[in-house]
Amino acid sequence: MTQPSSAPAAAPHGPAPAPARPVVPGQVSRAAAVGAVPPPARGAWATGREVLRETATTEPGRLRILGAVLALLVLALGTVAGLEAADRAGSAEAVVGSSQPLSADAAAIYRSLADADSTAAAGFLAGTLEPAESRARYDRDLATASRLLVKAAANTDGSDESARQITALNELLPRYAGLMERARAANRQGLPLGGAYLRYANQEMTTRLLPAAERLYAAETARLHRDDDDARAWPHLALGAGALALGALVWAQRREYLRTHRVFSRGLLAATAATLAVLLWLAGAHALARAGLGSARTEGQQSLQLLNEARISSLKARANENLTQVARGAVLTEDGKDDKYEAEYAKGMAALTDALARATRLAEDEAGRRPLTEATARADEWRERHAAARELGEAGDYQAALDRIIGPKGTDGAKESAGWSFDQVDAALERALAHEQDQFTRSARGAVDALTGLPLGAAALGALGALGAVLGINRRLAEYR
Repeated sequence: MTQPSSAPAAAPHGPAPAPARPVVPGQVSRAAAVGAVPPPARGAWATGREVLRETATTEPGRLRILGAVLALLVLALGTVAGLEAADRAGSAEAVVGSSQPLSADAAAIYRSLADADSTAAAGFLAGTLEPAESRARYDRDLATASRLLVKAAANTDGSDESARQITALNELLPRYAGLMERARAANRQGLPLGGAYLRYANQEMTTRLLPAAERLYAAETARLHRDDDDARAWPHLALGAGALALGALVWAQRREYLRTHRVFSRGLLAATAATLAVLLWLAGAHALARAGLGSARTEGQQSLQLLNEARISSLKARANENLTQVARGAVLTEDGKDDKYEAEYAKGMAALTDALARATRLAEDEAGRRPLTEATARADEWRERHAAARELGEAGDYQAALDRIIGPKGTDGAKESAGWSFDQVDAALERALAHEQDQFTRSARGAVDALTGLPLGAAALGALGALGAVLGINRRLAEYR
């Protein structure tokens, strides 16, 4: 019987495999490390979205997000409301403090220039020796125009149109004054050349100076209208932000009630009250400001514009009336049929009558209507006395016609002259302008007062509302700890 061999079995061909190396937990083999593909890099936005998604899956996380959103909405409301209120308040203040006074100054420049021209012609008619009162009035008009031009240059908004007209007026005014001095010098010597210089100076005034002053008035009045429109604009962005914040706060409180059956959260209630207060204050203040500026526009601004037109028309008519006597029919209209200055006088009186009628319809009280009624009556007298003087002049009685135009000073006859009637019209219009200016300032100042405190108040209430929203949400979060 054969015994099993105790010799070891023959080894297979080739070297024996090395025993496997044990893998330590947490370590990665070099081969695996070399062959593995690293995970893609994740951006901050993707990471943030994942964190937000994970946070939103729990109620405390959702409450934190809700508190942040509510606080931002209420804070945004306070910021936007404060900025828009500040913008409207600034525009309203500009209406009262700069643009309307500049528009009034531009009209005063026009009136001063026109009155200077009319006064110079009246002094020329008085004879070779100009009355001291007439010369003093002329000098006062030129000084007023020069002073207001300096003021306009310093306070205008820097628009190209205003600057261009101010520059033109500053250049033309000394030239006009020089022509008038030549006319006076020739008139004192009894030279007919004086009348020619006077007509040339009047031509400079009517074709260059007064149109430049009228364009300056139009530019400053347009600025006034822009400021008025800006101040009257509703703060739509702030009202929209307020409606959004209020809706979010109501929804958040309803959500909490449905989940917890608790009626009030003091913090959220305070935030809602602050938001509602901002909205009511904002809407109420702007409603009052719009009403005040609307009243200022209809009762003051439009009336002031019509009264300025009436006064300017009366000054033009008076200057042409005087020049009618100076030229004595030597200057005709373009068609050669009529006296040019007489035709311009008729046009000015028609414009005066129309402006007085429209201003009377706009007058709101007896104090405003009274001077307009007087101006209308005196304008009718002026027209009658001018017609009487015209008849005397056409009949060849030049001195009698002249007396009816300028009238002897210090006698009863002065009250029968067209010049006396013109002075009464001008004085009545000045009283009406003062009344309407007071009405405008009072109404516009009320609009400014309505917006006072709103910018800071809205910002403060917005901050308090945001704090209340955060505290209200934190109160609910404390219940989860």
